[in-house]
Parts: sequence; C-alpha cells; structure tokens
Amino acid sequence: MHVDERAGVFWRWWAAGTTSLVGSAVGAVALPLTALTVLDASAWQMGLIAAASYVAWIVIGLPAGVIVQRLPLRGTQVGADLARALAVASIPLTWWWGQLTVTHLVVTALVVSFANVLFDVANSTFLPSIVEREQLQSRNSLTSATHAATLLSGPSLGGLAVQALGAVPTLLVDSASYLVSAALLRTLPARRVDAPEQWPPVGELIREGWRYVAYHQVMAPCMWAATAMNFVCGAQFALHPLYLVRDLHAPAGLVGVLLAVEGVGALVGAALATSITTRLGSARALVAAGFTTVAGAFLIPGGTGWPAYVAFAAGSIVFSLGTVVLSVTTRTYRQIASPPELLSRVMATVRFVSWGAIPVGGLVAGALAGPLGARATLFVFAATLICAPLVLLLSPVRRLRDLTDHDRDEGRRPAVTIGR
Repeated sequence: MHVDERAGVFWRWWAAGTTSLVGSAVGAVALPLTALTVLDASAWQMGLIAAASYVAWIVIGLPAGVIVQRLPLRGTQVGADLARALAVASIPLTWWWGQLTVTHLVVTALVVSFANVLFDVANSTFLPSIVEREQLQSRNSLTSATHAATLLSGPSLGGLAVQALGAVPTLLVDSASYLVSAALLRTLPARRVDAPEQWPPVGELIREGWRYVAYHQVMAPCMWAATAMNFVCGAQFALHPLYLVRDLHAPAGLVGVLLAVEGVGALVGAALATSITTRLGSARALVAAGFTTVAGAFLIPGGTGWPAYVAFAAGSIVFSLGTVVLSVTTRTYRQIASPPELLSRVMATVRFVSWGAIPVGGLVAGALAGPLGARATLFVFAATLICAPLVLLLSPVRRLRDLTDHDRDEGRRPAVTIGR
C-alpha cells in the first residue's frame, strides 16, 4: 500500500471512530439521565447499568483476540457498529410505547458492551496495518486527542440536547453515529485472513496470548496498573452522574458540562504524551502519570456548594491527564513489542483484565454508595488508586528510563523507541 493510500485509509478509519465517539459521548450523558430522571433509578441500579456497559470484557475479552484474528477486520467492525445502532435505537422506541424499564437499559448496555469488545480489539489490531511503525506513537496520540476532544464536546452537547429534546430522544444521536461509522468503515480495504489448514484449539491460542502478557516483565505490571485505574473509572462512571444530580443538585446542562471537563485533561495529556515521555522517559512517565491520577481522584469529590463544582472539574482534568498519558504510552509499547501474530491476543488479554475491572468497580461502587453516599464512596476509590503507581514501582519498570530498554536488555531490538 502506497504512502498516500495508507494516509487515506487512516483518515477514513479516524473519521469513522470520531463520529461514533461523538455519538457515544452524547449517549454517555443521555443514558444515565434517562435512568435517573425518567425511571428514577437507585444507586444500585446505576451501578448495574455502568457494570453492564463493560462486563463483556470479562465474558469474551480473552476469546475476542482469537475471534478477531480469524475474522475480516472490516466486517467485524461494521457488524459491531450495526449491532450498537440497533440496540441504542431500541430505547426510544420502547419509551414511546410506554414499556421502558431499567432492565431494558441494562440489557441494551450489555449488547453494546459485547459489540464494543469485538470492535475495540479489531480497531486496535487494524491500526498497525495501515500506519508505519515509526508513526504509531503520534497516531495513538492523535486518536487519544480526538477521544479527548469528543469527551470535551460530546457531553456538553449531550447535556444541551437532553434539556432541549429530553433524555430518551437524545439517544437517537448515538444510534445514528454508529450507522455513519459503519458506512465509513465499509470503504476500508478488507483484510484477507491467511488461515492455516487447521486452526489450533481456541483454548491453546488464548493461553498463548495470556502467557505472553502475564510473564512479560514490562507488559504485566503496566496491565495491572491500568487495571487499578479502570477499577476506579468504573466507580466514577456509576457515581459521577449520581453525585452531580443527587448530591450537588446540578441541572442537566451543567451535568453535561462537568462530565465533559475531563476531556480537557485528556486532550492535554494526549497532546503532551510524546513530549512527556521524551523528557522523562516512557517508564518514568508512567509512574508520574499514576501518582497524577491519584491526586485527581481525591480532588473530584472535594468541597461543598459551588466550590464542589470547581473541585469536580479540576479533579477530572488532573485524573484524565494522567490516565491518557499512561494509556497512550502502554498501548504504543504493546503494538511495537508484540509479535504480529500475537497482537490481537495481546490486546484482548490486556483489555480482558484491565477493562474487566470497570464493571467490577461499577458494581462495588453501587453497593457502597447506598450506605456510604456517593461522595464518601468516591474518596474510598481514590484511596485504592494508589495501587496503580505502586505496582509499577515494585516491578522492573522502576529501573528503566524507557519501556523499550527492557527489550534491548533482553536482546530484542525494538523497531521504535518510545520517548526518544
């Protein structure tokens, strides 16, 4: 594939992802507000909805790598988009018929969750096939910056749309975004799967990917650090709307703005990720990012009255900045350090563990918020986040300047050096 052709494919891939991200960011405001304002959901039910949105990583996270390896990437992504569009569109239809329930929201979140797993593994596997290895860090930073921009604009638009249209009709925006994404992805080249005469057993393929990650001296601690962060993220997904609406009594428009503020930190983190890792070294930057997220998590539930809005916004910015730096750096390292034949399984293994912690965090947060309240529960989860930088400091990562230094020490020269 020529350079110009690669660039065209990348930008269509990027446009598809950006469109669905904007819709999902709008839906991320509309769905919990539907549960809270239309169905009067409890803290436990909010936790269930948040958990259902990510539980598929626990159920099919590991097999997803094998599935994606065997299927055409384009077809997998398009199919996942269509499934998500239909699932989300079912909510306003059921509401118009007067049959909408919290159970329906949970089931919809489950369907979207399973589609997300296959889509995300396929998407991460697709990028290295259309981008030169030397460009992976910058392209990953761009996609993270785009994600940050949608976090910044999407929830604000979602909050305004909810005020203008109502929570349930706003979900049609999310559904439409998946259809546009599917149409754009349909224009990408299909990957030909060079299948052997007989595939090895699925369990053997899964175990091979698991062993590679679990026994890798750099990938494993990075995975566990990300797991600690995502455990806290799961709690935040469940509790932030509840905290803003029930504790701070914020109107829908302000809820959208405050939920969007984390996009500022994510945008800054994505923009600075490369320069930070260059200056500090990618390994050292990860440890610093871990402590940054801890500071942000403690700040989010601080204050009372209007200072609580300021604390929530500032904490969200700091937390998301650290999270994005860690995410961009570790994702790039996995893409360049993993053998090509293992890449989809490596991505699936890491996301099975780290993203599988999100629904667990949501369920635990929902259970604790009942007796403790949303604010106290957020402080409890902030305290657990110290595990993220500690797991890095207790691993060989603490002796490295750059993650790729480990590959040179082991005699495997990486094609790209992150942070230099």
